[in-house]
Amino acid sequence: MAEAPEKRLVSENGVALRVAQVVEGPIEGLGYQLVRVKVSGTNGCTVQIMAERPDGSMTVEDCEAVSRALSPILDLDDPVGRPYHLEISSPGIDRPLVRVSDFVRWVGYEAKIELAVPLDGRKRFRGIIDTPSPDGRTVPVDLPDVKEGLPSRIDVPLRDLAEAHLVLTDDLIRESLRRGSAPPQDDEDEDLEPDQVEADAPHAVRLVPAPQRPKLKEAKPGKAKKAPQPKTPEQKEKAKSAVTKAVRLKDSGKLH
Repeated sequence: MAEAPEKRLVSENGVALRVAQVVEGPIEGLGYQLVRVKVSGTNGCTVQIMAERPDGSMTVEDCEAVSRALSPILDLDDPVGRPYHLEISSPGIDRPLVRVSDFVRWVGYEAKIELAVPLDGRKRFRGIIDTPSPDGRTVPVDLPDVKEGLPSRIDVPLRDLAEAHLVLTDDLIRESLRRGSAPPQDDEDEDLEPDQVEADAPHAVRLVPAPQRPKLKEAKPGKAKKAPQPKTPEQKEKAKSAVTKAVRLKDSGKLH
């Protein structure tokens, strides 16, 4: 029996949640995983869907395949309810961490983590990821810069995870390139700072216009419609006789 897809730890809300509910099944049916859905006001309204292969890779061709499959599904279900642009992308180097396997895959690398519920009075942490617990409920994080008297290592409860993503560092860039989960860089770019590399290595993206509902045409003021004209000779003669009689009666003063 096929193993059930690993559930995501984070959950969208509002429009993003409706989009995620529509696309997650079809994406998994194509052999990919949904990473995140984000709705923004870019270009009026942009729906960004991050997806990847189970090994964490995602090419431009993969993005195009997902886009072609999802476009008609979104047109039919219309979870957004207004015109929008659809953007299919890879998670990027500083990727979101949304599954226990993401934390396992990136043990030893730095991450920013935000919780929905405070832990020891804090919601935000930045530190080095360690191996999650066997039951997948917590992930240890080493905090390099903490005030004296505070713990330098915490166990983050993943059930309370609101958002987490890797921090872009030189080590992360090199490892992402080695694993094939980042766009290839030229040799001359080896000495660039992380922010420069990120700028020169954008996520693989395909923009697809969303279905535009046709606007109802407003009625324009115009001239009153003319009465239909008789078409047959008999109709024309009858109409002529009626008008002539009415004119005669009016002229004689008998028509009131």
